Order: sequence, then C-alpha cells, then structure tokens
Amino acid sequence: MLVVQKSIKHLNLGVYPPDGRVRVAAPLHFTADNIRLAVVSKLSWIKKQQAKFQAQPRQSKREMVSGETHYIFGRPYQLEVIERCGSDEIMLTNNHILQLFIKPGTSTEKRAKVLNEWYRHQLKSRVPELLNKWQEIIGEEVNDWGIKKMKTKWGSCNITKRRIWLNLELAKKPIECLEYVLVHELVHLLERYHNQRFIAYMDRYLPQWQKCRDILNSEPLGEL
Repeated sequence: MLVVQKSIKHLNLGVYPPDGRVRVAAPLHFTADNIRLAVVSKLSWIKKQQAKFQAQPRQSKREMVSGETHYIFGRPYQLEVIERCGSDEIMLTNNHILQLFIKPGTSTEKRAKVLNEWYRHQLKSRVPELLNKWQEIIGEEVNDWGIKKMKTKWGSCNITKRRIWLNLELAKKPIECLEYVLVHELVHLLERYHNQRFIAYMDRYLPQWQKCRDILNSEPLGEL
C-alpha cells in the first residue's frame, strides 16, 4: 500500500490494476492511526475491487478470438468475432461487447490489424479536443502530433520540431491517462528535463497527474 500526504481536505483511497495495489492520499493533518482506521473501514470494498482485478484476464498476446477481453479507454469489452462477406468493421454493443466483423478465414494478424486501426481512430477522435484545451491553458502549441506503437514510452516530444507522439496503447487506458500524457509532453515545451521545475509545472496544471502516472506504470506495455 502506498500512502502519500498532501494539502487536501479529504482522504482519497484507490485500488489500481493489474494486481489491486492500494494507494491512499491523506490530508496533512491525518495521523498514522487516522489513515489506518480509514483503510480498515474500507477493507471489504478494497478486497472486492482486488478480486475483480484478479478475475480479469491478463493482457497477454491476443489470439483475437471470441471471449477475449479487450479494453477501450479503461473499460473492459468482450470480443465477439463474426465472420461475414463484405468490409471489415468493428461495433460496440450493449456497453460490453466488442464485435469484430471480418471475412471468413481472416488470419489472427489481420484481425489484430483491423482492431489496431480502430484503436487509432478512437484516439484520433479524442486527441484534438484535449490538445486544444491544454495548449490554451499551458500557452504552448505543437506543430504536429501523431500516434504509433511504442515499446517503452507512453508518449514523446521532439522539442525542436514541436511534435508529440502518443502510444497507441493509450486507447486501452482511462481517458484521464491520455490527458496526463498530453499534458506531460506539452510541459516539456516549457522544461526539457524531469526536474523540480517540470514537477512544479505538472502540479500546477494537473494536480492529479501522479495518480494517472501510477495507473500507467502499474501496467506493462503489452502487444496490441
């Protein structure tokens, strides 16, 4: 369990994937006993959330078959593969089913490619609004941005060219995580290095940035 104390009014408790790690943010005036009692009072809820994470399939290499769990902006969807003639298509139904319409005999690689392109489209539809919002707030603008698969980073910023790259895997994560990565890369236009000045900017613009960072860092960058 990770406990941090900061200048807030109320205690915040969260349980995060993939293994149900508990994070507590407590007001500065809380004692160790205050925090312990608060956690104990939520123990039943904590165990319930942890059980949910343990029951979820892990994001190993996808076989692209019906019954798999795939994530879209943090929400789990069950894959339903439907073979038919015509164009490839993806549809969301009943708030928990991801339907993949493909031609009979389509390979696993091709199925994954169709899903990847759909993920890319989902990100592209969300980024402009968030980017415009934060460029105005931070006072810095990029010349270009793009999406690509990355093995070790959630995002990157070429300061000279003022270009931001976003990891395609962000389409699986909560939208708050996408927003955090965008802000992180925009702040690099103000400060190149991850020093105290950089942290001060992040604290000013996105006070909950560490929570989003912890969510991303708790999950390995898996293959799509």
